[in-house]
Amino acid sequence: MIRIMIKLVFLSFAIISVSCADEKKEQEKSIAQEKVNENIPKETEKSDDLNISILMDLSDRISPEKYPNPTMEYYERDVAYINSIAEAFLFKIGNKRINQIDDQIQVFFEPEPQNREINKISNRLKFSFDKTNVSKEALDGLHNTYQTAPEEIYKLAIEDDNYIGSDTWSFFKNKVHDYTIEEGKRNILIILTDGYLFHINNKRKEQNRTTYLTPEYVKTIGLNTQNWEDKVQSEDFGFIPATENLENLEVLILGINPNEGNQYAEDVIFYYWSEWLEKMGVKHYDIKKADLPANLDEVIERFILAA
Repeated sequence: MIRIMIKLVFLSFAIISVSCADEKKEQEKSIAQEKVNENIPKETEKSDDLNISILMDLSDRISPEKYPNPTMEYYERDVAYINSIAEAFLFKIGNKRINQIDDQIQVFFEPEPQNREINKISNRLKFSFDKTNVSKEALDGLHNTYQTAPEEIYKLAIEDDNYIGSDTWSFFKNKVHDYTIEEGKRNILIILTDGYLFHINNKRKEQNRTTYLTPEYVKTIGLNTQNWEDKVQSEDFGFIPATENLENLEVLILGINPNEGNQYAEDVIFYYWSEWLEKMGVKHYDIKKADLPANLDEVIERFILAA
């Protein structure tokens, strides 16, 4: 938080010093810019209002017992990533005039956890700000909630020890348009996942395309050799597209954790996700491995604060 506030102070000085120059530059290039943009649909213009959605994967990937990590447990990394997301969101709001604020952030699961307490906590993680309700107290409330509530959710899920999987594919098919995309906003979906998809109730297969990807499946179809890319392209392996027309959605994927038994697993996961997102129309996305939060903090910040 201290780092964010320091940046806010410096940015405020920068805005004051360059405002006059910027105004002149904008006037000089307005006619030229209008000609450049005359054939670009209005939908491609990037809004300054944030609509951030976080899709949390509470499958067994977060289990310290099944996937221990002596450096930092994977659920702890998720918690820190979510904190970074919230801080970047707050920083964005802090740099807007009050009458320009119209931003929101929320958390989703697919499927919904069976633990009612988790669902109650997740409701506390939904915040929406505009000029009528934004205040220092309200923003402090978001900061404090995101500092504590995500860890509560993960600890409850680990305590339950009932990992039913994460149906990310169905989230895209049934909910992504209604839940994560709003007209006139910059819609960002951040997915916390190890990169593997599987849910017991959603195992579709169409030729060589599936709704799932597991370490066992990758090995079974022979994508654990050096010619994996030739095979995946020539035989059309990949995820089944779950929807389309996601041009107004930006996607950031955090936490990719390839199986250690396959040296090509990381490449396969990145290929599957990249090809899938592009087929569904996503224009701007980034995919990052499960790294220490200190290393991904700037990545998260750049993605969210991109102009």
